[in-house]
Amino acid sequence: MFSLKSSSMVKATRYDVFISFRGEDTRHGFTSHLYKELCRKKMEAFIDDEKLRRGDEISEALLKAIEESRGSVIVFSGDYASSRWCLDELVKIMDSKKSNPRNYFVVPVFYCVDPSDVRKQRGSFSDAFAKHDVEKIKSWSCQFIRLGFTRHSA
Repeated sequence: MFSLKSSSMVKATRYDVFISFRGEDTRHGFTSHLYKELCRKKMEAFIDDEKLRRGDEISEALLKAIEESRGSVIVFSGDYASSRWCLDELVKIMDSKKSNPRNYFVVPVFYCVDPSDVRKQRGSFSDAFAKHDVEKIKSWSCQFIRLGFTRHSA
């Protein structure tokens, strides 16, 4: 396990970790267990609740929670890429990492999905991307590259 404590933290944070996940895939299983374990370890974790309004655009509450976190855990699952919200969260997470590379951590978790399918955007990731707007796909694909996942990497 890694430590979330840092004395060099400049920006005040509200959460130790933001958990990005596809609710339909993992909310009532893996993600709820991860959240409970983080809380048990006295970590302040943000997990969206089912009461947040669903829509085409990511909610301001989620964007603010990412900004107010010390880092993020991204739970990649089979339908992660089918959610605009998940992919928009990924963009915001990687922007936070870029603006604060020494103090903002990102931990990818591959839940019932092959990491190479995520990296190469094939399988369910390819199918999901094909259903989104081309301009948005370019933006999201850049985030996979920033995470070290590229369509052409080995």
